[in-house]
Amino acid sequence: MDKISRRAFLKAAGAAAAGLTTEAGTLAVAATPTAKPGGAPSAGRSTSQRAGPYLFFNAREAAFIEAAVARLIPNDETGPGALEAGVPSFIDKQLAGAWGAGERLYRSGPWQAGKPTQGYQLPFTPAELFRNALRAIDDDLRKSGRALAKMTLQDQDAYLKSLQDGTGTADLNGVPSNVFFESLLEMTIEGYFSDPVYGGNKDMAAWKMLGFPGAYANFYDLVDRHGISYTRVPMSLAEDNAGHVTVHPDIPADVRGKGK
Repeated sequence: MDKISRRAFLKAAGAAAAGLTTEAGTLAVAATPTAKPGGAPSAGRSTSQRAGPYLFFNAREAAFIEAAVARLIPNDETGPGALEAGVPSFIDKQLAGAWGAGERLYRSGPWQAGKPTQGYQLPFTPAELFRNALRAIDDDLRKSGRALAKMTLQDQDAYLKSLQDGTGTADLNGVPSNVFFESLLEMTIEGYFSDPVYGGNKDMAAWKMLGFPGAYANFYDLVDRHGISYTRVPMSLAEDNAGHVTVHPDIPADVRGKGK
């Protein structure tokens, strides 16, 4: 993993926030973040998640995912990291649902190594990709008597870097390690910036850091006003009149350690 500052990462990834909420017809506008350092939620806004275990990950897989996402987007003075924002819950929900089952994937082959411009070329659904890769990673770590969560931060980064570069165990039960790493990184970013209804971006902390208004569709009163800074507390797709957000009830996974 190339070393970049968290602030630079968030600035670059901020463009993804608008794209991840286009289903609601939202508009990304210039704004001033309202979150306090550490990602403290604004008063009157909260995210309620149904307590329960992971639906897809077993305990060892969950421990790896939690440790990994905590390094991909760490917690610091800028705001909460991926773990604090509930990203493992988001990934678990996605893999346990229709997307993880490859509902919209073409799966008739031929399965041949393709060029980077040709996109995904493996026969696995997202759920199969993660399960195969995580089993291989678990076997690798067991042989060395290690666990990612027990390593120093430097060793965690080095192990994730080996997955990214393919310099460690390159073949993870048929899944190239770099493909798994890129998939994990992509889902981590998506979970961090997506609407809280999908299980991540708890308390809309990522949106608050960016000053993104979320699923706010009515800008009629601002149409004729130009060059102003738009500041408001973000709004979720699933937010009620009291400002509470309820995670999608059909996929009730929760961050590990919460409600267990």
